[in-house]
Amino acid sequence: MSNKTISVKTPDGQIKIGRGNDLVLIAGPCAIESRDHSMRMGELIARVCAKLGVLWIFKACYDKDCRSSPSSFHGLGIDDGLRILGDVRSEIGVPVTSDFSDPSWGEATGEVCDMVQIPAYLCRQTSMLRAAAVTGKPVHLKKGQFMSPWNMKNSCRKLEAFGNDQILLTDRGTFFGYNMLVNDMRCFPIMQETGHPVCYDATHSIQLPTSMGNISGGQREFIPHLTRAAAACGIEALFMEVHDDPPNAMSDANTVLDIQYLEVVLAQAKAMHDMRQELRAKWGEDNVHPE
Repeated sequence: MSNKTISVKTPDGQIKIGRGNDLVLIAGPCAIESRDHSMRMGELIARVCAKLGVLWIFKACYDKDCRSSPSSFHGLGIDDGLRILGDVRSEIGVPVTSDFSDPSWGEATGEVCDMVQIPAYLCRQTSMLRAAAVTGKPVHLKKGQFMSPWNMKNSCRKLEAFGNDQILLTDRGTFFGYNMLVNDMRCFPIMQETGHPVCYDATHSIQLPTSMGNISGGQREFIPHLTRAAAACGIEALFMEVHDDPPNAMSDANTVLDIQYLEVVLAQAKAMHDMRQELRAKWGEDNVHPE
């Protein structure tokens, strides 16, 4: 378990992630497709979270700079995207987050978002880490698919050196050969050694990168299995991209979770997380180190 807690501001308070707090959900469509769609997704996710008693943060991206094809949907852009995220925050009453992939976008993103996210493939870039840190907002830092979990401490040290220790570390799978990601559940206790809370990205982890030529395939049938495993291994937040019509999603159509399955997957993750908390309270820490 991490020994630090991050605080994400909400319209009427704050959400705490880490150090014995309840499991927090970070969810939304991969990309902001329109204002109406973002509002509809926000309302659907809010309904599920209210039913299960789960605190959550709305996530959607305004610029998908990592698309494999120049003809793929790259988003609505920073101005329209941040305006829509601001509307989601004020009208649905939920904190919002988005990733940014250019250091010059950091300030504007931090002005609207309650947490800023650094894409996995940019997790080592000093300019990106500096831009995220100086927003003063909690930083959601995804472990690169090419990174070992123990080397994420170096990116954490950069953020801390730039004056920001509000860090959430997320695993989204690790490259294995070609067009395949694998999940090493040791990532979570290893990354917790930084002291920062950890999160599992359940939908990107089942991605098969560019396996379909210029788009990525996926194996979403494994989302529930891997999510339960990650919850058992000590995650303090769960990240999932969800959509009400996955085949027609404008980004990551092969990996987003159909919103109709969100309740059961989240309920299982919450139950596993709560059970682990109970076991820790009864038996103590579960890391066993040889003498």
